[in-house]
Amino acid sequence: MRKFILMFISVFILASLALAGCSQSSGSEENKDKEVKTGKPAETSGPITINPDLPGDQQILSKGPHGEEAVSAKTLQLTEEEIAKVKEGKYKAALVMHYAGNDWATAQINGLKDTFKRMGIEVVAVTDAQFKAEKQVSDIETVLAKKPDIIVSIPVDPVSTADAYKKAADAGVKLVFMDNAPSGLEAGKDYVSVVSADNYGNGVQAADIMAEKLGKKGKIGVLFHDADFFVTKQRTDAFEATLKEKYPDMKIVARGGITDPNQGEKVASGMLTKNPDLDGIFAVWDVPAEGVLSAVRTGGKDVVVTTIDLGTNVAVEIASDGIIKGLGAQLPYDQGIAEAILAGQSLLGKETPAYVAVPALKVTKDNILDAWKLVYHADAPDSIQNAAK
Repeated sequence: MRKFILMFISVFILASLALAGCSQSSGSEENKDKEVKTGKPAETSGPITINPDLPGDQQILSKGPHGEEAVSAKTLQLTEEEIAKVKEGKYKAALVMHYAGNDWATAQINGLKDTFKRMGIEVVAVTDAQFKAEKQVSDIETVLAKKPDIIVSIPVDPVSTADAYKKAADAGVKLVFMDNAPSGLEAGKDYVSVVSADNYGNGVQAADIMAEKLGKKGKIGVLFHDADFFVTKQRTDAFEATLKEKYPDMKIVARGGITDPNQGEKVASGMLTKNPDLDGIFAVWDVPAEGVLSAVRTGGKDVVVTTIDLGTNVAVEIASDGIIKGLGAQLPYDQGIAEAILAGQSLLGKETPAYVAVPALKVTKDNILDAWKLVYHADAPDSIQNAAK
């Protein structure tokens, strides 16, 4: 990833996180921004934890960016005594985002802001790099001038942003990362922790839903993220391994890679043309899944689609029992709570795990409204509630 190549790949990589990563909808952002409301008032007493109603007995299947075993975010806590000690420090935090214009990012930011408010930590900046590594480097420089004690961030590109994050670490800033860590930085030395969803677990959920809908047999296509990024790779690896291990009569007969989330329709159309007898298609996150949905509709095919990430458009399709039958969902609000807890523990000098994951969540028509509330800490918008009727 040198200069041009770095920048070219980084935009595509981090589109997945939003990435990373994460529940944006091509061609529909304006509508979603108007419709989606995320976040809830912070609690005023008791310990700080992620949502206790989330499933907590399931194994976390994901590994960290360096192969670390995951610690469940359900185990994290700040006691009332610890919260009081953090408040005494009158600390400041900055949120340095790769992109701040989608459901996932909004929910993360709300989770962080609500929890930091409860901890008496002032959020002095929220930046949006717009998927540009050079802008994120500039954002970090600007934020450092505000002298934050904490930076919570997701790197646009792990390599080209590394020096900027190292500068922040060397200045004594506590760094907590979403989904991935900059290259060359070490947990416990340069940064506190990496927090993500259980992406492998969500890939398993997507495979199980497809198997259930297809009677555990059929010809399957896979739309994967054609980039070297561990988060999206875990999703596809999990889906494919689950079919191989649990559903031997479900055969993957077509694979298509995307480097841009808006390539979903084009790649899926080509896949369906070459394989008109496909029974199912897995898409690595919800935005390309919307493209798959368009391709399936255009071709008049009877195909089951599953994916990862609960965005508005795929939620409407699931609620109406459409082509997209279900998905594995991330829990970005609770991921934000977990990141804030880890920052607080670090400020108190406590040892923190190198990698933390929020449990996977299976979403189908049967639980779509409850799942939306778990993910976004708000009732589903009218478009989803009406589709579910």
